[in-house]
Amino acid sequence: MGNTVWNDKKKFIWILTILLLGAFVLTSSISYQVAHDSLSEQIEQNSLPLTSDNIYSEIQQDLLQPIFISSLMAQDTFVRDWAINDEEDSSKLIRYLKEIQDKYDTVTSFFVSEKSRNYYHSSGVLKQIEDTATEDAWYFRVRSLPKSENYEINIDPDSADKNRTVVYVNYKVFDFEGNFIGITGVGLAVEKVQKLIELYQQRYNRHVFFVDREGRVTLNGDKYQGASSLQETPGLDKFATRILTSPSASITYLRDGKTVYLNSRLVSEFKWYLVVEQEEVEAERKLLTTFWGNLLISLLVTLGILIIANLTLGRYQRKLEHMASTDKLTGAANRQVFEEYFHKALAHAEQQQTLVSVLLLDIDHFKLVNDNYGHNIGDLVIKTVANIVSNQLREQDIVCRWGGEEFLLLLPEIELSQAADIGERIRGAISQRKIRVNEHELSVTVSCGIAQYKSHERAVELINRVDTALYQAKESGRDQVVLSH
Repeated sequence: MGNTVWNDKKKFIWILTILLLGAFVLTSSISYQVAHDSLSEQIEQNSLPLTSDNIYSEIQQDLLQPIFISSLMAQDTFVRDWAINDEEDSSKLIRYLKEIQDKYDTVTSFFVSEKSRNYYHSSGVLKQIEDTATEDAWYFRVRSLPKSENYEINIDPDSADKNRTVVYVNYKVFDFEGNFIGITGVGLAVEKVQKLIELYQQRYNRHVFFVDREGRVTLNGDKYQGASSLQETPGLDKFATRILTSPSASITYLRDGKTVYLNSRLVSEFKWYLVVEQEEVEAERKLLTTFWGNLLISLLVTLGILIIANLTLGRYQRKLEHMASTDKLTGAANRQVFEEYFHKALAHAEQQQTLVSVLLLDIDHFKLVNDNYGHNIGDLVIKTVANIVSNQLREQDIVCRWGGEEFLLLLPEIELSQAADIGERIRGAISQRKIRVNEHELSVTVSCGIAQYKSHERAVELINRVDTALYQAKESGRDQVVLSH
């Protein structure tokens, strides 16, 4: 019975553990996922696009100015007249380019004549453009642009200073009849543009960079972590086509185990894409920390509940075991549990060749006690007898309430003569005890039968022998002990 109860208890504890942990993990996971999705949606649909719009507005002020300047130069009557009039007195154009450069704080300003192929710079005539020169390929590329495209932006070494890289705005120039006569424009130092990008990144706490229509990264700040193109950036490569074919896009990808939110939009004037990235934000890290904190708290709560449940179940288990194994009135063992001890004791005696004796005790004339004083007094008498018997026994001895007013005693390692002494001691103690009942004293006596286990004897045979001895004690006048030999 004990093993069954223990197994049921363990099963209950395991089921309770799984249910509690499962409920806590599920609740925490759902809460975290809802909060995470809400935060991601807020970043993707509101925060990041708004930042991208703000940066785009600042770009129009900071980076689109060179396009505006180049457009003015291409439309300038002086430039066109000077080119049409056989480029007389180059110093006039050089002075004009120098004024443009100083006024708008560009690192270079230039005009290349289609007729002479001269490269006019704010510092003078630098060279002549050649069809076969690799560094002059930009000129023929811009000249070949469709009619709908009047300018191109590219990044090349400065023609006047090869150690400096410049963002050029190359603008086509036409005469008054629409004939192509050259290319003019200005240039910004890459370092200056990069400082602008750094300023955007610090102001908005985002990563900012530009890519061209082929996905090549053209400009970026010092915190840029990607490759030289979208197609070569881990995690972003599979979204390259989507970004490069949409005027704007919002995506989320993983980089180095962190969630990265990206918003892109085409800057049509540049023919580049502005890309703004935001890594996993502090709020998201706090969400994850909260999630793990909730799981830890859940684990502690579960552990506390299990400890309480285990103690409670243990208390109730012990209570149930006590109720199942003891007599409610006397606290003695009941017949069910006594029979288990009884059979084990006889089996042990048989194997180890040890002694076992049993004593069957019955309260004399108990029916008269109930009839004369009532059942409450009868119960008091039974409890009193049980207490006296228990006080006369050793720790290893077992007393069982065998019937209404009968008690069966199991005496391991006790031979018949010793059992007889115990029986006499119990009988004497009971006969001398006075029980007070409504200012009256009540005396009771008991009759005892004693038998010693014989080798190979069955339990039922031993019980029959001790029962017969008790019957003989009753027949012989009661208040005595009879041995079964």
